[in-house]
Amino acid sequence: VQLQASGGGLVQAGDSLRLSCAASGRTFSRYSIGWFRQAPGKRREFVAAIWWTNGGTSYADSVKGRFTISRDNANNMVYLQMNSLKSEETAVYLCAASTGMRPTTTSAYDYWGQGTQVTVSS
Repeated sequence: VQLQASGGGLVQAGDSLRLSCAASGRTFSRYSIGWFRQAPGKRREFVAAIWWTNGGTSYADSVKGRFTISRDNANNMVYLQMNSLKSEETAVYLCAASTGMRPTTTSAYDYWGQGTQVTVSS
């Protein structure tokens, strides 16, 4: 499966942004999709994921209540709605695909797309 993230940009703290992840491949519905982010000089960190099995979701504690992940299997799309953005969330956001059941670590993901830059000004 091939992935492409989009929707990043420059916003102010407190603003919202919706990221999209477009996937190719006829078996898209059999992959869990995760969003990760990586700021300069920092490790890549888990943000959110949605499972292929039942559509269940998981979020990093730091984004719970502000971010929402969703998927549209008919159109091979996954979205990340980000509200109340903070300046420390400036990073490259990447989407990834996994055949795992409930993957939340980078090592559990097999396919990665190129990221999209999100810059949050304070």
